[in-house]
Amino acid sequence: MKGFVRYFLAVLLIALGVMLVLSNIGLLAFDFNSAWLYIYPAFFVVIGWKWLWDYWKRRGGSWIFGSLFLIAGILLLLDRFEIISFTFGDIVKLWPLLIIYVGFLLIGRKNSVIVVKSKKDKDSSTKSSSTNSSFFSVGSYEYTDPNWKLEPINISNMAGDFYFDFSKAFIPEKKTPVSINSLAGDVTIIIPEDVAFRVHASVKAGDIEVVGKNVDGINRSLDFETDGYEDAVQKIDFHIRLKAGSIRIDYV
Repeated sequence: MKGFVRYFLAVLLIALGVMLVLSNIGLLAFDFNSAWLYIYPAFFVVIGWKWLWDYWKRRGGSWIFGSLFLIAGILLLLDRFEIISFTFGDIVKLWPLLIIYVGFLLIGRKNSVIVVKSKKDKDSSTKSSSTNSSFFSVGSYEYTDPNWKLEPINISNMAGDFYFDFSKAFIPEKKTPVSINSLAGDVTIIIPEDVAFRVHASVKAGDIEVVGKNVDGINRSLDFETDGYEDAVQKIDFHIRLKAGSIRIDYV
């Protein structure tokens, strides 16, 4: 709640400051009643984006309420600038979004694959712990169990978040391929400095950062290979492709 109030006050002060500057240079006739019509939609946008960002970065947040606030705020601002007609009372017209949210949740609950096998379970794992997935699935993938066993991974889905902590993994003495293909999502990989890896990453819209090297924008790709990769006994070969989102590989 304190964070909510802090963001509200921040947006309020920023909006007031901008409007006062525009008023002082004669570009806007300022009064608080008209200013409020711009302030609360801007607050919706900021808080919605914050909740979405926190959800993507696994710091809490909510993709449902975040997207709802963001969409409502944008529509209200478009009304203020006389691009469309949308008032606060029209927010109830966004109720079909709830049907969309429920649909995504059902798809994700049915098809999402979370592989967190530990080494001791490798002999008893069943086919349901597959590293292959359907392109029509939506869900999050987390590889974070202590001593989880790295096996070839091939994930292809519509949307999801992907988190790999290789500092906790049992990595075999061979080259292991890891392939991720998604329309939208965030990929975060934590890897020890002594593990050799090669990566080919591409994103249609978004950003890529691999151990300090980064690119962002439209139709971006990045290739990286650690020193001594070809001669390494343990090595990982990443192929990551997103339509929209971000890719992060950092040393632990």
